[in-house]
Amino acid sequence: MNSDALSLPRAAARRHFGLTGKTVLITGASQGLGAAVARSCAEAGAQLILSGRNIDRLKSTLETLRIGENHRILPADVTDMAALRQLAADCGPIDGVVHSAGVRGLSPMKMVSDSFLREVMEINYIAPMMLTRQLLARQGIRPGGSIVFMSSIAALTGTVGLGPYAGSKAALLGSMRPMALEIAKRGIRANALCAGIVQTPLTTIDKDWFEAIRKTYPLDVGQPEDVAAACLFFLSDASAKITGTAFSMDGGVEYT
Repeated sequence: MNSDALSLPRAAARRHFGLTGKTVLITGASQGLGAAVARSCAEAGAQLILSGRNIDRLKSTLETLRIGENHRILPADVTDMAALRQLAADCGPIDGVVHSAGVRGLSPMKMVSDSFLREVMEINYIAPMMLTRQLLARQGIRPGGSIVFMSSIAALTGTVGLGPYAGSKAALLGSMRPMALEIAKRGIRANALCAGIVQTPLTTIDKDWFEAIRKTYPLDVGQPEDVAAACLFFLSDASAKITGTAFSMDGGVEYT
């Protein structure tokens, strides 16, 4: 097969699965999953807007991007409603947003405090919803755009000690589905990724616990790059007819 024949399917793949010509906002881009998503989106051709609280870490993420010259940094505290409004205004028109900012929120429900529960809900649920609201109110997401919420399989299962976290992630799913219907008339999609355990420095602090959990995953635990790859799919035109879904990335783990 000659090179011209090969180039046609490759061009089609880039068109459907790539992000060339798209501008994507990523919150929580200073570290962890957000940074991994940023690297993958940049490699797929997107122009990025990186947001987070720590400007030095955002700069570090920016330095790891191996492609693209017009990426921007817009620091913002997602718990500050004024900062969210300003972030939405400063972004300008975008084609996608990945809500990666979040906290773990671990506590047995019988011990959870009012202040702790409010903090977890504010960061994991209220912030992404209100930022999305601000973007939509400003017509800031172009037709054909995609909104990706980071939920968790914890929203679908019962696990001791994860009540505050699971509740905040379940709330995302509950609001995402009606939102998807409301914005469909604009040609905008909204979906949520429900990942299982992802191997990061945070989840591997207790090595014995991590290795025990790892054995329950038939396809092994996830890597940040796995989550980033799923984000690419939902941001790209390949998912143009998918909206309102809670996409499980659980490695085949058996729910208990």
